[in-house]
Amino acid sequence: MADGFLARVNCLTFDIFGTVMDLSGSLAGPAGEFLAAHGSEMTGETFYAEWRERQRIEQYQDNLLMLGHSGYLETCRRAFVYCLKKHNVSYTAEAVKEFMKVYKDLQPYGDAIEGLRSLTGRYKLVALSNGEQWYLEELLGNNVPVRFDAIISVDRVGAFKPSPGIYRKAVQQLRCEPGEIMMVAAHAFDILGAQACGFKAAYVNRYNLPTEDSEYQPDIIVDDFIELAARLSA
Repeated sequence: MADGFLARVNCLTFDIFGTVMDLSGSLAGPAGEFLAAHGSEMTGETFYAEWRERQRIEQYQDNLLMLGHSGYLETCRRAFVYCLKKHNVSYTAEAVKEFMKVYKDLQPYGDAIEGLRSLTGRYKLVALSNGEQWYLEELLGNNVPVRFDAIISVDRVGAFKPSPGIYRKAVQQLRCEPGEIMMVAAHAFDILGAQACGFKAAYVNRYNLPTEDSEYQPDIIVDDFIELAARLSA
């Protein structure tokens, strides 16, 4: 391993949505079709960007209000409806329910599959995700041709990342020391949350965005999973 300070790492935990799975590539097209069918000229790409941002707000509100864990898919649905209302798009609950089935068709980034294959057998590969356990098992089992050694959902702690409970649950379940785990994520907040709990962290900068203004900074920054695998294999 080229980076000596990472020599203790034997387990890689992966964010799934937006890091392994290509949300924009999977959802913007269907969103555009929904909008067109409901009389809106807004592009799917523009709508998706707002929808994704709102979904994060839904998750943060869920954590802060502590009124019960809604679940990933429900926050996605609420955010979708919020954006429809914001742009005065008419809809029915049944149409939204039907649209939400698109989440079973999410597809992974090509580089994620190549990188995961390269890392298989050399590290324990773990999905550490905001998704529901049943949904993650179904989605990853059907749509990702690389098997994870474990799938850990925030369902187990009842709060979305970057709540520290999920990282601590991973330490407990994997029976590793925090410094033996590296969080791999394309979202700076996930890097921040993991490092605050003692993890190492790899930032996959898919979106050309800065890291957080914090003492907690990623140990390595890469453009994609192919570069990640190369850094961890050298």
